[in-house]
Amino acid sequence: MVMTATQNPLRPKLPNGVRIYALSDIHGCAHLLEQMFAVIDADMANSRPYRAIEVFLGDYIDRGPDSRRTLDLLISRSRRRNTVFLKGNHEAYFNSVLDDPSRTADWFQFGGLQTLMSYGISAAPDLSNDEQFDLVRELTSAMPPQHIAFLRQLRPTFTCGDFFFVHAGVRPGIPLSEQREQDLLWIRDEFLQSKKRFGKYVVHGHTPVRQAELLENRANIDTGAYATGNLTLLSIQGNSMLAI
Repeated sequence: MVMTATQNPLRPKLPNGVRIYALSDIHGCAHLLEQMFAVIDADMANSRPYRAIEVFLGDYIDRGPDSRRTLDLLISRSRRRNTVFLKGNHEAYFNSVLDDPSRTADWFQFGGLQTLMSYGISAAPDLSNDEQFDLVRELTSAMPPQHIAFLRQLRPTFTCGDFFFVHAGVRPGIPLSEQREQDLLWIRDEFLQSKKRFGKYVVHGHTPVRQAELLENRANIDTGAYATGNLTLLSIQGNSMLAI
């Protein structure tokens, strides 16, 4: 599905020569990520933008079948391309599990079992407190150090031109510079139902939609890859947006 943004005189714009490719909510779907990398590579080879930035909006792990491979692909990509990696609520929760293994059972409700399995670890869903601590120790031993470092170093937002990239959204009425990380990673209804402009055009994921929504004040590009097999790529250049 290819769509263009609504035409209006207040369309947001990137700086001249900059093209952004944005992806969100990969959720361990490494095979879909590889397909989108091929689309980006072909587009860049064909059009040769002056400066391309690949922006990833978080939720790289959990739910889908191959979180480990997904992180390998993203880390490898970062060594060859101009990349920005944002934090999703799943990465935030994963980091909290590393700091407090007693949260492991709750993590399983968010798709953590699938992440464990991608590192060759299996677990029963009803673990004792001691078993949760042992499991987290096993996981941190199984994970490559660069994976843990990647998940620890993610940033909450990225701004370029008139665009503001974030995982979940922003709280209406609060300046972008004063947003709480809790809202940036978790907000839904207050943000999604707002018709206000937020100071910049917000590009986000977090709340799955059937197809990408390119609205007057925001774009939602989470199309539920792990459940639908559809990972959406948003390409932005100047004041033009295409969701593929």
